[in-house]
This record gives sequence, structure tokens and C-alpha cells, in this order.
Amino acid sequence: MKKLNFLKITLKRPLMVATLAAASNSFGHVVLADPTAQASASYRATFRVGHGCDGSPITSIKVTIPAGFRGSKPMPKAGWVLSTKVEKLSKPYTSYGKEVTTGVTEVSWTATSKEHWLPDAHYDEFVLRGTTQGEVGPIWFAVLQTCEVGSVNWADVPATGISTKGMKTPAALLEIVKSESAAHQH
Repeated sequence: MKKLNFLKITLKRPLMVATLAAASNSFGHVVLADPTAQASASYRATFRVGHGCDGSPITSIKVTIPAGFRGSKPMPKAGWVLSTKVEKLSKPYTSYGKEVTTGVTEVSWTATSKEHWLPDAHYDEFVLRGTTQGEVGPIWFAVLQTCEVGSVNWADVPATGISTKGMKTPAALLEIVKSESAAHQH
């Protein structure tokens, strides 16, 4: 029986190592917890922040809202001041029969004190919700991560396609896909 248990542990170890390696890669950048969303649907954007700036703790996170994401409403976070920037939209849209000409273009969370900074060794999430565009395709959220010392601007977008392989500071990708209701129409 002991050999069997040892065998189970030995067989699971490579799987655990592979899982941890994949997890560490996914936390190397600011990413969305759910990287795909249906077109013209409500979406909860959860930004996963996996590390500070070369060991320095995070003091603020600022997300730039792309044109294809409408009606952004951020979630408050204890110990962090929440602020939004509202501007005239380059492309107005209709919501519930009314034309919308202004909208949230930036959302920022700033730690209220040193005790609330996010240490480099810790992980956290910052959340907002909104509605996706009706068009299928990628939209990119630029995220400025400011630390006690330095900052990282996660804003790089590939010239074509959606692969961020080789990019040092890629923006957070949300891939908009055909809605299920549209896919089931005959």
C-alpha cells in the first residue's frame, strides 16, 4: 500500500510542476480572469495583478477603457480610493432608447495608505463591469500599474492578430465572440 501511495505522489508531482509553471506565466502580466465574452452582453472584467514593479509594492492601478466596452462601473475596493474619468465618446451609442454621448474612459484604484499597498509577493484582483461591443474581435485594456518605486504600463498591442508572445508589457486582451443567442438562430 505504501508503494502505491508513493507512486501516486510521484506521478502527480510532474503535473503539479507543470501546473505551477503555467500559473506563474499567467500571473506575469495583468490579465483578465475571463479572456472571452459574448458580443453585446454584460461582462465582469476582473483584472488579475500578479506582481509589483521589480519587487516594489503596487500603490495604484489605472485601467483605460477601450472604445468597444460601454457603461463601465467599477467595484470599490476596501483600502483603495476609486476614481473614474468621464469624457465625450468618439462614437456615441444607444442604450435603452437613449443616445449615450459620454462615458467612463478610465478607472483608477489608489491605495489609501502604505498598509493597503499590494506587496510584490501578493496577488489581487480589480473589478469593473460593462457591456461588450456588438462586433466580434479583440479589444485591449491598457493597465498602468504604479508602484512605490517605478511603474509598468501594460499597454502593448500586437500589430495584427491577438498573440502577445514576445511582448514585454502586453495590454489585457478581451476577445469578443458571437453571442450564443445569435449562434442558435436559424
